[in-house]
Amino acid sequence: MAIAKLALENGVVFTGRAFGATGEADGEVVFNTGMTGYQEILTDPSYNGQIVTMTYPQIGNYGVNIDDSESKRPWVRGFVVRELSATVSNHRAGGSLADFLERNGVIGIEGIDTRALVRMTRELGALKGLLSTVDDDDASLVHKAKSSPGLVGRDLTREVMPREGYAWDEGWVGPEPLGGSIDSASNGDRKPRVVALDFGMKWNIPRCLVEAGCRVRVLPGSATAEQIVEHEPDGIFISNGPGDPRPLEAATSTLRTLIKTAVADRGVAIFGICLGHQLLGQAFGAKTFKLKFGHRGANHPVRDQRSGRVEITTQNHGFAVDPSTLPNDVEPTHVNLNDQTLEGLKHKSLPILGVQYHPEASAGPHDGHYLFAEFRSMMNR
Repeated sequence: MAIAKLALENGVVFTGRAFGATGEADGEVVFNTGMTGYQEILTDPSYNGQIVTMTYPQIGNYGVNIDDSESKRPWVRGFVVRELSATVSNHRAGGSLADFLERNGVIGIEGIDTRALVRMTRELGALKGLLSTVDDDDASLVHKAKSSPGLVGRDLTREVMPREGYAWDEGWVGPEPLGGSIDSASNGDRKPRVVALDFGMKWNIPRCLVEAGCRVRVLPGSATAEQIVEHEPDGIFISNGPGDPRPLEAATSTLRTLIKTAVADRGVAIFGICLGHQLLGQAFGAKTFKLKFGHRGANHPVRDQRSGRVEITTQNHGFAVDPSTLPNDVEPTHVNLNDQTLEGLKHKSLPILGVQYHPEASAGPHDGHYLFAEFRSMMNR
């Protein structure tokens, strides 16, 4: 098996076995603590610009299938595992992880000490890295890792958002997820119209909106306020997406306009997830900042401050909203119990809600499904 190397900007180089595609890729090296869900992770557009390390030691044992992708292709720059399973054993499998990565041009490396890599990341913070199967010179690789652009200050959403709008009418694929159906909080037979702004949206989000009884129209995240209100929405959804929210000044400005017009004047509801939550915070005048190593996994405890209920959540973000900079008319609603960072916000008088985690899960727990019904209720009111 061919050799692959992962070089970090601090000079450390890991040598392992290559799988998937050949070549070279740079990115911010991050880790995900999920035991399952690697296909959803690979195809989550929020990972654009990142090399993902899985903390669970064996990955690939159940293969890949057509139903578990969260977008049209993988977006990770590279994939790091301790052990790639040599056997694919699942009745839903349509192929192996290695073949999937090779077809989609993603480089993988196995056989390195992922525990040491994750401990280093936790101690030093997320590091820029370079993954290569074609260059075996450590000094060269470290130099390229140091010279790579990283994530801070870059708009990575343009690479993952759709070019044109489209209608979405697909509900859940396959059997109903554990946790049961979403309460649609129906208002007769009328289905509210939702415009979903796609900055790199996971496919299970519009599925959940459909299950909540909404008619969904997807627009690129770059859509203007005028283009959004042309569709006469009852609600506006702001999706997840990759990278730093601070360079997205146009999107932040668009949200400010919508809050002053569509929300305040017409009562249109807004719901944001992950990057959408951060953009809402910025639209309210709050500051966002980069976390040391981010939150990525399917086991993060979050407390709903309104009810005291603790949810186990799926997360994938490297930036957060500073709650001390929120204006007085916006209240924190959810808090991360690991590090006390802000996980949710809500306007005190306007129908605007945002959460930092992923209530649509896929993969992960479904404790946050109620938020889609809450959004539907906001539109009904």
